[in-house]
Amino acid sequence: MFDNRARNVKEQVFLPLARPLQQVPPQWLTWLAFAFGVGTAVLLQQQQYIWAVILWFFNRLFDGLDGMVARMAQRQSDLGGYLDILLDFVIYAAVPIGLVLGAATPARYLALTLLLAIFYVNAASWMYLAAILEKRQHGAAAQGEKTTVTMPAGLIGGVETILFYTAFILFPRQMVVLFAVMAALTLVTVVQRLVWAYRSL
Repeated sequence: MFDNRARNVKEQVFLPLARPLQQVPPQWLTWLAFAFGVGTAVLLQQQQYIWAVILWFFNRLFDGLDGMVARMAQRQSDLGGYLDILLDFVIYAAVPIGLVLGAATPARYLALTLLLAIFYVNAASWMYLAAILEKRQHGAAAQGEKTTVTMPAGLIGGVETILFYTAFILFPRQMVVLFAVMAALTLVTVVQRLVWAYRSL
């Protein structure tokens, strides 16, 4: 919902950090972000929540820097964009799984199952829609977006996901409620895209 506005803010904030990294291959930053994300999930399984949120911060930091460095150094590639989203999805699954494995209850397993199932449907709702829009020449390039492919907007986007995941880590005792709320809002996002598709395709 706030991705476009947040992207402009991120560009300004990250610019001083990205400049010195222009000689670093962007994919190295992508893999570094992934390593921090895996570390976050492992620490959550061990209930080391303070350290987990620190690693989560670095995961998000380097995940934001890789694309910016690629653009500044004119090293953007389809492979880089593909790798970035693929590894992001691994972390988006690993973090809630780590949380539940660290403090498992039947209710938490059920909430986790619901969340990941909705994520599965949501991925189809935006990825295939993005493919259609790109095929019709209404994709990222046509819209002036800085992503590899267009990202159809919805109630839950990248910014909201980061905020929810940060809340998961900071308030682990509330994970059932937080998982359920995010799942519900993500489902609303799926419906939004479906309605848009019926009206526009």
